[in-house]
Amino acid sequence: MKLEARDITVTIKGTPILAGASVSVSSGELVGLIGPNGAGKSTLLRAMLGLTERTTGAITLDGSDFLAMPGRDRARAVAFLPQERRVEWRLQAHDVVMLGRYPHQSGFGGPSPQDRAAVARALDAVDGHAFVDRPVSVLSGGERTRILLARALAVEAPILLADEPIEALDPYHQLHVMEILRERARAGTGVLAVIHDLALAARFMDRLVLMDRGKVVADGKPAEVLTRDLLASVYRIEAATGVEGGQPFLLPWSRKL
Repeated sequence: MKLEARDITVTIKGTPILAGASVSVSSGELVGLIGPNGAGKSTLLRAMLGLTERTTGAITLDGSDFLAMPGRDRARAVAFLPQERRVEWRLQAHDVVMLGRYPHQSGFGGPSPQDRAAVARALDAVDGHAFVDRPVSVLSGGERTRILLARALAVEAPILLADEPIEALDPYHQLHVMEILRERARAGTGVLAVIHDLALAARFMDRLVLMDRGKVVADGKPAEVLTRDLLASVYRIEAATGVEGGQPFLLPWSRKL
């Protein structure tokens, strides 16, 4: 399955936020959407879901108009972890994760065994059972992020869009979430994630899409995108590189003034 955005332009109050941006993610891919603050990453992700106004361009799922599909079909096909982590509902963490199964439910019969199994798998993935019975309003920022990721995973959609999935997490859980996303991709899910940590992006992602000022300026393997010239021109930084355990790594090192 392939979700693709082509030539997306978004204008808000006369200001162009996206200018002909294109991105795609296919089954089995782990794709990182990177770029400086304000580059348009979150806006592009939301545009792919039809959540922005004044949008032009095409959003397709396997070649068909994605936004023309019935809402429930879209929700079963593409799961979403938003950047906003605030939760207004007075629900236990388990019930928040169960919301991910809503697109699969019908009538008033309550969760099915399949729904309960999917929620259990999602909680297993994020190591969330320890606080599953607590109100989500009292969870720490990192715990809340993991529960909301579990909600998206519980959909078990073929495509997952995640906006800053490692935000507010400590290094242990940042690595854990990146491993979860990689495992999902290896199992066949197409994952497109906004990420700011270039070290983790370079290590985990199959492909990187680099944005700057509303446009896509590079799309390719990490080594092809995280070049000295692009890091200097887009991020205004220099990076230290090396090899650890047979894998190359990259660390943002100094600003270019």
